[in-house]
Amino acid sequence: MSGIEPPAAVVVMGVSGSGKSTVAAMLATRLGWQFAEGDTLHPLENVEKMRQGIPLDDADRRPWLALIVALIDDWRRAGTHGIVTCSALKRAYRETIAAGRGDVRFVYLKGDRKLIAGRLSQRLNHFMPPGLLDSQFAVLEEPGADEPSVTVEVGPAPEIIAEQVLAALRLAPVPQRQPDVLP
Repeated sequence: MSGIEPPAAVVVMGVSGSGKSTVAAMLATRLGWQFAEGDTLHPLENVEKMRQGIPLDDADRRPWLALIVALIDDWRRAGTHGIVTCSALKRAYRETIAAGRGDVRFVYLKGDRKLIAGRLSQRLNHFMPPGLLDSQFAVLEEPGADEPSVTVEVGPAPEIIAEQVLAALRLAPVPQRQPDVLP
């Protein structure tokens, strides 16, 4: 990495169905970093609203974002690195997460509505119904050039997306331990 400090945290963001969980888990494994699925941090009330097909508003997201910020701050205090998923659809949400944290980067997984809707239709046992996808695209504010972010298209396979993210963030994966060869 030639003298470049890695971020303390990477937030993998995008609309539901963009591949956040899959790509973030791959990145965490490749880097040897902590991983947190942001959906598990939603208060029960938020999960129930989404299950009923009711879009979340800013007030609903505030406590969820606070938990994500607390998690990132825990990683920073411990001197570790982590990857967390969070839709972070609005600039204001990203500003909340990054406020005073110059070592946080966002990875925006960008895809068109048709591709992502197709993925959502294949997803089983998730509380976010496909019917809420339109509401997510409606509030989505793509990261601006002045934000600490990289944008990666979600058309390729997740492995390729993960490689593109590593290259864009200039992060080197940890060497994978080779299995012992038995005689």
